Amino acid sequence: MHRGQHPCRSCPLGSGTKSPRRCVNTPGRGRQVGVDLENRSKPPCRIRGFLYARISLDPADRRRGVNRQMSDLRSFVEENGWEVGGEYVENDVSAHSGEDRPEYDRLMADAIEAAREPGVRVIVVGYHPSRVWRRRVERAQAIEDLRNAKCWVAFESGGLFNMVKASDRSQLANLGESDTAESEVKSERVARAALERAQEGRANGPVAFGWRRQYEYDARGQVSGFHDVEDPVQAAVVRDIVTRLLSGASLIGITADLNARGVPAPGAGMRLKRRAVEQNEAGSLWNKTSVKKIALRSANVGLRVHQGVEYKAAWPALITDEQYALLRNLFAERAVVRELPGARKHLLTWGRVATCGPCGSVLRVALKGNAKRGQMKRTYVCDAGGCVGRNEEALDRYVEQVVIRLLSKPGAAEVFRGDDSAALAALERAEGLKARQEAAADDYADGAITREQLRRITARLAKQITEAQNEARRLRPAFDLGAFKGLVGPRSAEAWKALEVPQKRRVLDGLGLRLKVHPVARRGPGFDESTVELGWAGAGA
Repeated sequence: MHRGQHPCRSCPLGSGTKSPRRCVNTPGRGRQVGVDLENRSKPPCRIRGFLYARISLDPADRRRGVNRQMSDLRSFVEENGWEVGGEYVENDVSAHSGEDRPEYDRLMADAIEAAREPGVRVIVVGYHPSRVWRRRVERAQAIEDLRNAKCWVAFESGGLFNMVKASDRSQLANLGESDTAESEVKSERVARAALERAQEGRANGPVAFGWRRQYEYDARGQVSGFHDVEDPVQAAVVRDIVTRLLSGASLIGITADLNARGVPAPGAGMRLKRRAVEQNEAGSLWNKTSVKKIALRSANVGLRVHQGVEYKAAWPALITDEQYALLRNLFAERAVVRELPGARKHLLTWGRVATCGPCGSVLRVALKGNAKRGQMKRTYVCDAGGCVGRNEEALDRYVEQVVIRLLSKPGAAEVFRGDDSAALAALERAEGLKARQEAAADDYADGAITREQLRRITARLAKQITEAQNEARRLRPAFDLGAFKGLVGPRSAEAWKALEVPQKRRVLDGLGLRLKVHPVARRGPGFDESTVELGWAGAGA
C-alpha cells in the first residue's frame, strides 16, 4: 500500500485493539491490521466490520464453502479487535452473471448507513476481492459509494484499502480487474465448450427425465465419456402425458392422476436448495408446470437447443415430430383464446363450434323451465340476447349422432389432416402483430404518435390479428388420432361415449364441425333437427 515505514499514528484503524499491532500498510505485516495505540493522536473510534461471504456454485445447498468463509472472517475481525456490524451470506450465487444479490445489496446499504454514525469507522470485510465483486460496473459503483461514505475495505486473504484515498481506490480497482478478466476468460472457455457439446448433440448437465445415462470407460477403468439411452419407465410416463394432452385431457387432471398413482416427478430424491410451493421433502410431487414442461421439451423429439439454435441430439426421441407439432399448436392456441379445458363442463359452450343463428353469439348454459313443477333443465341459450334456446341433453345427443355417423365411415381419418406448420406460422404472425400493437401504445405514451394515429393502427392490426388466428384454427391439425383408440371405424360409438367432455370437444375441433342454432318454428315435444344448421370450418361455415 505505502512505500517505506508507515507512520502508524496517522492510521485511523488503531482504536479498539487490545494490544499494539503492526499496521497492514507496513512492510513485513502479519495477519493483524491494527496499529500502535501509543502513537495515536486522534480520539478513539469504534471500528465495525461488515462481513460478506459468497460461493458461486452449490446446487445441493450444503453451504460448506460459505460457512468456512464466514468462520475465517469472524476470526479475522476478532483478531483485530473490531466489532461485527453484520453478517451477509449468499450461497450458490454468481457475481459475474449479473443475477440479483440481495444480501450484497443489504451489506452495502447497512455499511453506508452505519458510516453516518459519529465516531464509527466502517470496514467492508470479504474473504477475497473475487468473493465480493466480479463485474467492473458493480465494483466501480461500490468504490464510489464507499468513498462517499468514508468506508474501508479489508480482505482476509490480505489487503486493507481506505476508500477516501485515490491510491487505495486505484489499487483495489486494479486488483479486482484481474478477477474480472479471469471470470471473462473462464466464461468464454465454458461457452465454447457448451457450443461444442451442442453441435455434437451431447447433453449439458444431468440426464433429463425420460432417459438414463450410460458411462463409457477406458482401459484403466476411468470414465472417458457417456451417452444417454431411453429409460423404459420414465419414457412411458412422458408418452402418456403427451397422448393424454393430445386427447384433450387437462394439465390439472393429468397432474392429479400422476400424484395419485405415486409416479415420481423429475428431480425426485435430488437435494435442491429451492422447491416449488407445496412440494414435499422428497421432491416427488408433480405440478401442472412440470407436466407442461415435460410435454413441450424439444428433447422429446431428439433436438438439442443451445442459445435458440436447434441441433440434432445424440439421444433417442421419445415422441414423433407430428406429436410435437400438435402439442405446440395446442398450447399456442390456448394462449390466444385463454381456453381452460379442465374447466369445461359443457360440450358446446366456449369458442365457435356452436353459435346463435340470428346474431352469431356463442352459447352458454342456463336453467330453464317451470320451477314450480320441478322441470328446470339445463339449456343452451344465446349468450348475447337469448335469441335461441335448446335443451342441452337433446342438442348434445344430436351432435353425437352426427359425429358417430361421420367417424364410422371408411376414410374418416382423412378429415383430421391439417397443415401444422402453416397453422403455427399463422399463430406466430398473430403474436408479431400483437407486439406491434404494444409498440404503438408505447409510441403514443412517448408522444411519437397522436391519439388518432394510435386508434387507426390498433383497429387495423386487430383485424389482421383476428384473421391470422382464424387461419390458424382452420389449418391446425386437431389432435393425434393415436391418442383416441377406436375413435375411427366400427367402434366409434363406443369410443365416443368413453370420452370426457374436454376430449369430445377436441374431436369436434378436429373435425371442424360448426353448428348454427336457429329459433324453433313450432312448439311441442321432440327435438327439431331442421333448426340446426350444420357446417364445417374452412368450407364457408
